[in-house]
Amino acid sequence: MPLFARFIANGMRARGHNVSLWHCPVIFGKLAKHSVVQKWLGYIDQFLLYPLILRMRVMLCSSDTLFVVTDHALGPWVPALAKRRHIIHCHDFLAQRSALGLIPENPTSFTGVWYQRLIRRGYRKGRNFVSISEATQHELHDFLQCIPKCSEIVYNGLNYPFGPLSDTESRNQLEGLITTKELEEGFILHVGGNQWYKNRIGVVEIYREYVRNTTYPLPLWLIGREPDSKLSAVINTVESPGTVRVLSRLITEQIHAAYNRAKITLFPSLAEGFGWPIAEAMACGCPVMTTNAAPMTEVADKAAAYIPRRPFDDQLSRAWALTSAKELAKLIGDSDRLVQMQALGILNAQRFRSDLALDAYEVIYKNCN
Repeated sequence: MPLFARFIANGMRARGHNVSLWHCPVIFGKLAKHSVVQKWLGYIDQFLLYPLILRMRVMLCSSDTLFVVTDHALGPWVPALAKRRHIIHCHDFLAQRSALGLIPENPTSFTGVWYQRLIRRGYRKGRNFVSISEATQHELHDFLQCIPKCSEIVYNGLNYPFGPLSDTESRNQLEGLITTKELEEGFILHVGGNQWYKNRIGVVEIYREYVRNTTYPLPLWLIGREPDSKLSAVINTVESPGTVRVLSRLITEQIHAAYNRAKITLFPSLAEGFGWPIAEAMACGCPVMTTNAAPMTEVADKAAAYIPRRPFDDQLSRAWALTSAKELAKLIGDSDRLVQMQALGILNAQRFRSDLALDAYEVIYKNCN
């Protein structure tokens, strides 16, 4: 969210607007060294001190000031500015849905349920909203239990110039990381962290079945955080000649090059608010296989290949992995379709230009009351 806030701030400044970024100061949270104590003292900053500071700052602002809440998860602070001109950006409601027991893959603790209720009570005071997808907008309306005064959809704008690179550029960026065989034949790519909804375990399950049913399997690149213990255990079940490579701490330029060298991006997420890697991969001309569910279908449109969502049941998930692996192998072997998907993906990714997003935000901001 700090990156998103800076994206908006810089974009609006470039359009001639006066922008200031507000955030909760850390005061009590600095008084302890232990992380657990810091966390609880930080709650004093967030829920007792900052609301008072925020209300005073809002009072000092002119009547035409627009307050931009960059994430609906900042709901606890919405009441302090709800009677002023404001807009609330909504990214995803996964935590809200989990707290209500609607997502079995992600059970929520008692304190988590309480906190999500506090967030919901806050953003329900809002009047104007921008969602990053139709799926997010539908969830917003469900949680508000009404259609608000203003509810717009603006797709995320890529905050880095992802696009096709020359052979030399991509080689240079991945020097020392990529093998000669991978340069020639490519690899299967997944970009994402260990969050439950990224379904990295599902990625490896599909790859394991792909290896078992393919004579010369491509390697799998997992770009993101180091695997947790559960993911590591699944990676260890991949048999030879399969290869799973985990690449952490890559810079954006290297990820850009990886999209360009990959044969396909495999992105079977369980849920998303948007799905950045879909748009990033397509902008680079990398074909995408993703989940046949919103918002992945909304972002990828007709440019991707689709597989079903991974079932929660372990028995059913084995059949899902095998069926998905067969689809993956079929797609990798269909060079004509891959070329077609590359062209469709590059065209589709034009919808996610950063200037288009900022232009849309500016129009919405000007019309907010």
